Amino acid sequence: MTMFLEAEKTALLLIDVQDYVLDPVNHPPRPFFYDRIDQVVWPGLSKLLPAARKSGVEVTYTVMENLTQDGRDRSLDYKLSGFNIPKGSQGGQVTSRFAPQNDEIVVKKSSACLFHSTNFDYVMRNIGISTILCTGFLTDQCVEQTMKVGSVLGYRMICIEDACATDTDDRHASALKRIALSGEIASSQTVRAALAA
Repeated sequence: MTMFLEAEKTALLLIDVQDYVLDPVNHPPRPFFYDRIDQVVWPGLSKLLPAARKSGVEVTYTVMENLTQDGRDRSLDYKLSGFNIPKGSQGGQVTSRFAPQNDEIVVKKSSACLFHSTNFDYVMRNIGISTILCTGFLTDQCVEQTMKVGSVLGYRMICIEDACATDTDDRHASALKRIALSGEIASSQTVRAALAA
């Protein structure tokens, strides 16, 4: 089935593609995650990001980062998970491989769901965005929560399957099944074709 996208009403969202998430020092061993990033996610994003920019899609980022140094502002889920990324720290930076260009928007969040802890919804509505292409980490945490809440808020939410990853294959597959109940699943190739049409 052919996908239809209106570039001027579409945002590409890179979720937590940041130094903290990608640094093995911050996490227990997770070989599947890093293998998938190298073999699937980076190749997918490397083609999708320039295609989105070329077509006029609004490229946006969100990163986990506290509003404070001690993290007292974090959500309970981040406190329980041990995510503590101080304001202004290197861990809160988008990985240099996919760094924002020009005036692309970077939103800092302090909970798993982008919509709950930021003004992202307000910003997207101001820009006229109705479709959000979700990529990033982790499929079964921040990506899934953002997909579900975005759908409830009335956005057309599309998860780019080959531009997301989590700790295990089972967790990734299970998350996609849940995401499909409230949003769409597509490949980066399908999205690129739609943007080029």
